Amino acid sequence: MEIEYHWFVGIDWATEKNDVCIVDSKGVRKAEFQFPNSPEGMSTLCNTLSDSCAGNIDLMAVSIEIPHGAIVECLSDRGFHVFSINPKQLDRFRDRHCPAGSKDDKLDAFVLADSVRTDIHCFRRVKIQAADMIILRELARLLGDLGETRNRLTNRLRQQIFRFAPHLLELSPSADEGWFWSLLERKLNTSDTKSMSVKDITKILKTHRIRKITGSDAFLVLQKPYLHVAPGTVMAATRHIRALVEQLRLVQDQHRQVKAELEEVMENLSQPCEGGEHRDAAIIVSLPGVGSIVAATILSEASQAIAERDYAALRAHAGVAPVTKRSGKRLNVIMRKACNDRLRNALYHWCRVSVQKDPVSRAKYAAMRAKGHSHGRALRTVGDANLRLLFGMLKSNSIFDPERRAVA
Repeated sequence: MEIEYHWFVGIDWATEKNDVCIVDSKGVRKAEFQFPNSPEGMSTLCNTLSDSCAGNIDLMAVSIEIPHGAIVECLSDRGFHVFSINPKQLDRFRDRHCPAGSKDDKLDAFVLADSVRTDIHCFRRVKIQAADMIILRELARLLGDLGETRNRLTNRLRQQIFRFAPHLLELSPSADEGWFWSLLERKLNTSDTKSMSVKDITKILKTHRIRKITGSDAFLVLQKPYLHVAPGTVMAATRHIRALVEQLRLVQDQHRQVKAELEEVMENLSQPCEGGEHRDAAIIVSLPGVGSIVAATILSEASQAIAERDYAALRAHAGVAPVTKRSGKRLNVIMRKACNDRLRNALYHWCRVSVQKDPVSRAKYAAMRAKGHSHGRALRTVGDANLRLLFGMLKSNSIFDPERRAVA
């Protein structure tokens, strides 16, 4: 049911002070003020807004450019109706009031307030996620950040090894395995005057449960001579390698711990509700190609769209909804770039694995490739079909059943 608001608020947020503008239903400015990003400032904001509407906060619409953060959470917790808008849309609304292109914080606050008054359908109502969903979202994001950090460190490690001993990369071309780090540390330890024996190498491999290579094979690789380089290069690179290995071990341990915590949260969220109904987490995990990390990302990054069963919103956020540009006789359909990158990556990995695991997805992918479409375009088509399937399962509250799936 649509609410007829009587007061409209625009907040132009900043790192230190935030500008606020309050207008009535006719667009007349009623108040303008600033507040700092502090507990006192947040309290002043909430009290001032409440006084402006005489305590009828359900009749006040608050607009801001961001859908998250302390301001949004504080206002939502106090019961205010908060709406967010894309900064690009705000830039277009600003042209209504200043075609010359002027811009300042006070003007932006007024534009936000006046725009939510006249075009509230362009704004998105912000709803605060449940506590377990916030925890899941942060764990999924932290896991992704740790994975990126690990990749950057291993790339740096490979570069240092390549400076004087590229033959060592024959053991682990990506240099991202713990047993390889242990061999490196032992091999490059300047205080260890005794060379490594086959027995020593075999012990390291056995500790890490490595069977793809034998101690004898690794010994032959480690005995190869270094490249002839400038004096001091080996010592400098060795010092750098030891530091990188220490960082990699720390990041690897943190990645393992966060992944275990994420899987535990997902396990709790997948438990059936009272009455035997399936929860959204259990439904998502049941789909082919979806693991705990992908499911956690989809569930947390698109929690509002999933809770509201808004298929169109999830398509746009995930980047599978194309953008159509039509002008006269020209028609161009391009890939959507304005989307949630984490959600896009999760959907990519879901589709990549579902093509391998699910015959229907594999057939759809093959059909798109046969028409001459690129790998990414074919995967986005598979992703769109997977999202339709997901929302059908969510609406019927049923887990994935391959026998009931019709070939589309």
